[in-house]
Amino acid sequence: MAMKRIFLLGALLLAAAVHSKADEGMWLPSLISQRIADMQAKGLKLSAEDLYSVNSSSLKDAIVLFGSGCTGELVSDEGLLFTNHHCGYSFIQSHSSVEHDYLKDGFWALNRSEELPNPGLTVRFLERMDDVTALVLKGVTSKLDQEKQAALIKKNIDNIVQKESNKEKGITAQVNALYYGNQYFLYVFKVYRDVRLVGAPPSSIGKFGGETDNWMWPRHTGDFSIFRIYADKNGNPADYSPDNIPLRPKKSFTISRSGVKEGDFTFVYGCPGSTQEYVHSEDVRYIQDVSDPEKIALRTIRLNLMKKYMDQSQAVRIQYSSKYASVANAWKKWQGEEKGLRKNRVVPVKQDYEARFEAWAAGTRFEGITQRLAQLYAARNPIFRAYEYYRETVLTIEKLQMARNPRFNKKDYYQPIDEEIFVAMMTAFDQSLDDVYKPQFFLDRRGQYSSMEAWKDAVFASEDEAKALADALNDFFYASIAPPVAELNQSINLVYRDYMQGQMEFERERSFYPDANLTLRVAYGHVKGYRPADAIYYQPVSTLRGIIEKDNPDIFDYNIPQALRDIYNEGGYEDQPVCFLATNHTTGGNSGSPVLNAEGNLIGINFDRVWEGTMSDLVFDPEICRNISLDVRYLLFIIDKIGHAGYLLDEMHFAE
Repeated sequence: MAMKRIFLLGALLLAAAVHSKADEGMWLPSLISQRIADMQAKGLKLSAEDLYSVNSSSLKDAIVLFGSGCTGELVSDEGLLFTNHHCGYSFIQSHSSVEHDYLKDGFWALNRSEELPNPGLTVRFLERMDDVTALVLKGVTSKLDQEKQAALIKKNIDNIVQKESNKEKGITAQVNALYYGNQYFLYVFKVYRDVRLVGAPPSSIGKFGGETDNWMWPRHTGDFSIFRIYADKNGNPADYSPDNIPLRPKKSFTISRSGVKEGDFTFVYGCPGSTQEYVHSEDVRYIQDVSDPEKIALRTIRLNLMKKYMDQSQAVRIQYSSKYASVANAWKKWQGEEKGLRKNRVVPVKQDYEARFEAWAAGTRFEGITQRLAQLYAARNPIFRAYEYYRETVLTIEKLQMARNPRFNKKDYYQPIDEEIFVAMMTAFDQSLDDVYKPQFFLDRRGQYSSMEAWKDAVFASEDEAKALADALNDFFYASIAPPVAELNQSINLVYRDYMQGQMEFERERSFYPDANLTLRVAYGHVKGYRPADAIYYQPVSTLRGIIEKDNPDIFDYNIPQALRDIYNEGGYEDQPVCFLATNHTTGGNSGSPVLNAEGNLIGINFDRVWEGTMSDLVFDPEICRNISLDVRYLLFIIDKIGHAGYLLDEMHFAE
C-alpha cells in the first residue's frame, strides 16, 4: 500500500511539474531539474547543477538558515554574511545599552577583533537532501490503525535521523513530511555556532518607517545586518573561541551592481517558513472570520501598552524594541491577510472547488472527503479558538513566565508594562472564553478578588500567588487544551494526505509544490509593479528621494541620520535605488534570502511582502502578490557612506 502511494505521488508530481504558468511556487532545490526548463524559458541563464549539487559547489552552498527562522547568504570567502536587520535585531539589541545604543546609532566593527559574539546564534548549511519516503513508510499499511501508523513512522524517522547525525561532528539531520505525509525528505545540515555581529545600520535606516511602513509599498527600509561565521582552524564548527578563524565557505555570492528594471528575471533562494495552499474552505473561513480578527484585537492592546512606555523612556525602548517588533509583525500581516482573503473571495472560491472535486470524486475512494474535513474542523475550531486565546493572552504575561522559569531574561523586563498587560489580557481571557476552557483554580480565585486590578496587585506582590496562577494556567493548557487540539489536527492531516492525492488526480495539469516548512526552496518570477486599487499603479523600484520625502525628525521611525540628509543635499543621489518588487512567491522565513538575477548574482535581500498580498500563505494571486527586496546597491551605499566601512567591500566579489 505504501509503495503504491509513493509511485502514484511521484508520477503525479512529475506530470504537474512541467505545467507552470504564473510565478507561483516554492520548489525543492534537489528536484529543480523538473523546473529548470521553465526557469530558463523565463530568463534564467544557469543550469540545474549550478543551483543545487551534492558533488560540487553550487548556489545552495552560499545559503544558510540563520537562527531559528530567517535566511542568510555568504558574500565573501571569509565567512561574511548578509541577512535582514530584523533577523539580527534581537542580537543587536542584546549588545545595546543607553551608553552604546547600537539599535539607534548602528554598529560597525572596524576590525575582526571588534566583531561581537552572539551566544546561542547558529547558522545551518544544507549539505544534501534525499527522498526517504520509502524508508519512512516501511511497514506502514492500511491495516494499522492511526496511532500505530504514527508510531511506526516516528520510529522510522528517528532511526534515519540518528544514523545521519552520528556520521560527523557538527552534522545534524531532520526528516520533514511534504504533501501531508505523502512524501518525506531527509535534510542533512552542518551547523556553525560561532557567529559574530559585524555591522548594522541605525534603526532609522534598518527599520525605517517602523510598523507604519511594515508590509507596505512603497518601502524605503535598509533592512540588512552583517555577520561573520567562524570555525576552528580546520574549518569545522566550534563554540566561540578567540582562536577561531573566519569560515572559508564552499561558495559565496558574486554581487551585481547593474540594478534591476521591470521585467527582469529574479529568483529567491531561501527557507520559507509555513504555507497552507491546499487547505479546506472551513480552515480559511476560521482564519478569516475568527482567528485573524481576534488575534489582531488582542495584539493591538499589547502594542499600545508597550508603545506608551517605550515613548517615555529610551531605556524601555531598547528593552522592548525586539518584543514590540515581534508582536507587531504578525499583527500587521494578519490585517492584510484578512483583507486579502475577503477581497479575493477565497472561501467561496474554495467551496466551489470542493463542490467540483466531489462531483469528480463520486464513486472513488475520494468521495466525501471534503465533508469529512468540514466535520473535523467543526469539532476542532471551538477548542482551537481557546488554544489560540491562551497563547495570545495569559501565556504572554511575563510575570507568569518568570514564576515558572527562574532563568527568564529580566534584563529586558519592565514591570509597569507587564502589570497593564496582565489586567488587559486576563480580562480578555475571562470575558471571551467559556468557563469550560479555564482551570478550576482560575475560577475559584476570580471570585476572591474585587477586580482584575486587585488580582494583579496580589500576583505581583506574591511569588507564591504568581507561581500558583502560572502553574494552573500552564497545566490546564498543556493537559486539557493542547492535547485534543493536537489529536484533532492529526486526524485532519491524515485526511489531507488522501485529499492531497485526490487533488493531484483531479487536476493533473496543475503545478503542485509542497507547502513551506522552513527548508530550502527556490521561487522565481520577475521584477514587476502592481495595481492595489483602481487608477493606481505602483512602480517596482523605490529611491532615496522617497526617504527624504518621508523624513521627519519629530517621529522616531522616520528620523533619518543627519549624515544621510547631508549626502542627499550634496546632490547626485536622488535616484539611488532602495527597494524593489518582484513576483517571487515568499513567506516568513524568506526574510534575509538572497534575491538573484538571471546569472545567479546577488541583486537584493528579500525582507517582506506587500500588504495586499499577505494572503499568499493561503492563496497566491499573481496580480497582487509581490515580494519586497532591499536593493543590494543601497546596502553597499550605506556600508560605504554611513558606516564608513568600505573595507568590507574589499572582501566581496562583484560582477563585471
